[in-house]
Amino acid sequence: MAKKTIGLVAHDEKKDEMVAFALAHKERLGMFDLVGTGTTAGRVAQQTGLAVTALRSGPLGGDAQLGAMIAEGRLDALIFFIDPMSSMPHDVDVKALTRLATLYDILFACNKSTADAVLAVL
Repeated sequence: MAKKTIGLVAHDEKKDEMVAFALAHKERLGMFDLVGTGTTAGRVAQQTGLAVTALRSGPLGGDAQLGAMIAEGRLDALIFFIDPMSSMPHDVDVKALTRLATLYDILFACNKSTADAVLAVL
């Protein structure tokens, strides 16, 4: 059975929360192939020691890269810590990514509680 792939994304105000989540679940996350958008992938890898394939920054195409992975069946779950209190200049990309996660019915978490649940079922 192939190793499952999880996408990691966090808005600027949620990057510390993503790092804390990854540290708390380091052993479990190490069982998966991890990919993430630019800064999120870099911070998680640097601060946890986990191997995370870095895509482009979200606003520079990373969200679209993850969306393509979903459409191609190459992403099993998406953990996207969204900051609901900040406006995003690339809001269209964020909506497209969440639409694809929903359309292709992959596991999708947008906060810590659901991310904990996603890891529990994978």
